[in-house]
Amino acid sequence: MITCPKCSKENQDHYKFCLGCGAELPRDVSPKKFAAGTPPHGVPAAARSSYGDEPTAVGTGALKGPVAAPQPPPLVDPAAFLAPARGEDTGARKKAAAAAAAPAAPAVSGAGGTVVCPQCQEPNPPTNKFCALCGFKLVKPASPPAQPSAPVAAASGATAIVLTALRADGSEAGSYPLPGSPATIGRDTGAIFAGDSYLSPRHATFSIKGGRIFVKDEGSLNGVYRRLRRDVPVQLEVGDVFRIGQEIIRLESLAAAPPTPDGVERLGSPSKGYVARLALIIGRDATGNAFPVPDTGLHLGRERGDILFPEDGYVSGLHCQISHQGGRLFITDLGSSNGTFLRVVGEAEIAGGDILLMGQQLFRVTV
Repeated sequence: MITCPKCSKENQDHYKFCLGCGAELPRDVSPKKFAAGTPPHGVPAAARSSYGDEPTAVGTGALKGPVAAPQPPPLVDPAAFLAPARGEDTGARKKAAAAAAAPAAPAVSGAGGTVVCPQCQEPNPPTNKFCALCGFKLVKPASPPAQPSAPVAAASGATAIVLTALRADGSEAGSYPLPGSPATIGRDTGAIFAGDSYLSPRHATFSIKGGRIFVKDEGSLNGVYRRLRRDVPVQLEVGDVFRIGQEIIRLESLAAAPPTPDGVERLGSPSKGYVARLALIIGRDATGNAFPVPDTGLHLGRERGDILFPEDGYVSGLHCQISHQGGRLFITDLGSSNGTFLRVVGEAEIAGGDILLMGQQLFRVTV
């Protein structure tokens, strides 16, 4: 058992947050063993299955080999979530994550009277005030939850998109109903956006088209990021940017440099067995450490994994996975506490309940 240093309540060993007060529980000093979930012979084709700080502050990663463990973490097969190529449909490559997203409204009752966390879907006893897995404040429903509604009806202007700012503990810090569709928000909008110097003056535009919600990055400097659902693979394209904790990471290709104009080939280390690389973004137009991605995949975390960020307290012990399947790369959140965020490219479809990171703030989208 772990005794909360704040309220002295006893919690089970695997809990990350106190059930009595929601405070983060002390972690084991000794790191846990890790074995990569992607075997050397490749990923089997099997059908298996889902906040915000300084966006530009980046730590230093460390490349570390796997340590043998009796039971490695289970793999998530991306084959069941394959999406069309980027040019086939706007935002289509991320529809799998949006389709799997459940509204993050008040917690819902599960089997046996349990309360399901709306943020990470972890079942909790009805006496819990905070989620034992992610620390989200649980709000018990006053009545049985309604069935998921059909796509948003935009008739007669009756539908309004509401952005609710979230604090680090999951509590609400204020809401902003968007004035119609489309509606552009940014630092010049004022209200809950005015004090965030990492927001561009015109940062993003929200709109409703054909009963569906879309967000468009208006060329902002720091981008619009959407939180991935845990255990749901999302396809990565070369140039995509994602964030874990305070680390901002870009997927880059490993294409060989062309010969010089006089026909001389360039020397370079062999890259056999590697399909891409991950580069840390440490500033505008500047990159730091880079890590090759093998065709067997890799894991990222603070304590366990192939790439470690030991000094970033916002990265979970084992945070996310990069996997390679059918010539495509996928990123999967492995139930991290603070989430894995993928930067929106152009315009993308989102769903009610999605969590967006813009500037230094987290927003929940509701309609």
